[in-house]
Amino acid sequence: MPLRHDIRRGALFMLGACALFTLMSSLVKSLGDRIPFLEQMFFRTALAMPVVLVIVLRITGGHGVAGVLRTKRFPGHLMRACTGTMAMGCSFYALTLLPLAEHTALTNTTPIFATLLAIPLLGERVGIHRSAAVLVGFAGILVIAVSQGAFSAGLSGTGTTGLIAAVLHGVFSAGTTLLVRSLSATESSTTIVMWQSLLMTGIIATTLPFVWVAPGWHDLMILLMIGVLGGVAQVMMTEAWSSAQVSALAPYSYSSLLWAILFGWIGFGDVPGLATLAGAALIVAASLYILHREIVVARRRVRE
Repeated sequence: MPLRHDIRRGALFMLGACALFTLMSSLVKSLGDRIPFLEQMFFRTALAMPVVLVIVLRITGGHGVAGVLRTKRFPGHLMRACTGTMAMGCSFYALTLLPLAEHTALTNTTPIFATLLAIPLLGERVGIHRSAAVLVGFAGILVIAVSQGAFSAGLSGTGTTGLIAAVLHGVFSAGTTLLVRSLSATESSTTIVMWQSLLMTGIIATTLPFVWVAPGWHDLMILLMIGVLGGVAQVMMTEAWSSAQVSALAPYSYSSLLWAILFGWIGFGDVPGLATLAGAALIVAASLYILHREIVVARRRVRE
């Protein structure tokens, strides 16, 4: 899929994808007290499979799906699927315990943890600029944690459990990001995405006998909407990244925070406080600055 360098097209698709992903999250939250989050994850991944197949067929010209699955790095794909499953599980579980805005802010910490994990896993050197950004990001996490009473309620509180789960999403998602970066050296993006969808769906399916709750018609329709919204949003995100560079689109990805505030207010009556907004601003600022420094370092390496 050629890069079109159309920032307007990319921005529109990114904004749409963020809106749909956040709407999907609000539906997941609405089912939290009736349908286990693992069951919701299965519908999310299983119904995304046809969408992934359409993308692969489009890229390969309608043939060559079997060829896309050829790989010499299956262990790497399996590890990537495991970290992706853990990240989704932490996110879905956190949704059952946290307000939507707080959840969205905390799950946007992936760049912060990716910077930290790149030191031991990839041997990257992190200079003073990115180190400072990481500290700012953690300050944002602490501000949100304090606003949720994490330290006053003790570690047994549901709010604290949700906070831990949301932060762990950032950790596992960062691990996934680094694994994708490693796999991309030898594997095509279609191969990575195809194995991700197959393996994550398979892994989550093994948990269903232990958690399955037969949904009523109303809940079943919501589960189907979760899958469809997630699949459509995935397509829109793919179209966004194929339209413009990551550095140009990254700021638009944080529009999910605005959608989370809106959907949280309409659907659950949650209004984030000033502390939550301040913490979210610190996390977003830190993540964008980390991206900026990565671009600067990459350009410096090219010149050298």
